[in-house]
Amino acid sequence: MAKRNKIALIGAGNIGGELANLAVSKQLGDVVLFDIPAKADFAKGKALDLSQNSAVLGYDATISGTSDWADVAGSDVLIITAGVPRKPGQSRDDLVGINLPIIQNVAENAKKYCPDAFTIVISNPLDVMVWAFREVTGFAANKVAGMAGVLDSARLQYFLAAEAGVSVKDVRAMVLGGHGDDMVPARGYCTINGVPVSQVIASDKLDAIEKRTRGGGGEIVKLMGTSAYYAPASAAIAMAEAYLLDQKRLLPAAAHLTGQYGYNDLYLGVPVVIGGGGIEKIVEIGLSDAEKDMLAKSAESVRGVVDVAKKLWSK
Repeated sequence: MAKRNKIALIGAGNIGGELANLAVSKQLGDVVLFDIPAKADFAKGKALDLSQNSAVLGYDATISGTSDWADVAGSDVLIITAGVPRKPGQSRDDLVGINLPIIQNVAENAKKYCPDAFTIVISNPLDVMVWAFREVTGFAANKVAGMAGVLDSARLQYFLAAEAGVSVKDVRAMVLGGHGDDMVPARGYCTINGVPVSQVIASDKLDAIEKRTRGGGGEIVKLMGTSAYYAPASAAIAMAEAYLLDQKRLLPAAAHLTGQYGYNDLYLGVPVVIGGGGIEKIVEIGLSDAEKDMLAKSAESVRGVVDVAKKLWSK
């Protein structure tokens, strides 16, 4: 008998709710919204609201809320948003001491209850949290990824389209590196229906757009008082869909590097192919000397926060 996929969302907050909404609207599978016991009723209430919405819109999926890891058992996809979101004035790295113990706990339970899931980490500081999750679980590197590249590239794509006065559908953008202020917009791989953006948008405008992209998350935090959730959720669902439907999509994502781009034992945003095998390939693209230098700076920043996490672990 055929069965529906099972998608577990760890954290039933703003991103968790939007993840659930997107997953059922695309009918990717049944959804379990998980949160801590103190927020169990909140998770159940959000699941009930979404279930009633599915009756209006005609989605065939079961949505449940829980604080019991046993209900997550056997999930095909695990998307982790657990942790404290940024507040105005905070960097993503400021959250490492707060969110590291949360991710450790999630990882220990994931290892016990859903060892075969394809895991997508959204929690910040993202590159370090996905590294920590894999350190604890020992899961195969191809089954653990960080979401950031799709989101950062989407932000750049939107800003480029707005400046050029063209449809976002015709813009392709690529952002590499860590999910922070040192991320690397790969200008040479940004095009408008195949036309390099440098032929359409002036250099000084591109500089300003890339700067805005690096601060894209902070801009939203400043405006709303909390982190973004619509675009991050859509970005993670694009990755989950590529895995569940074996789409073989080439997407930028935080992947575990084992020598690629010159880095080892580090999660960093790079182009990958996501299909039924998870991260099926890490694609190494040619970068300019300036882009290589920016990537090195970004990797150094990520490594620095990993070192902070290691020191916190040792206490």
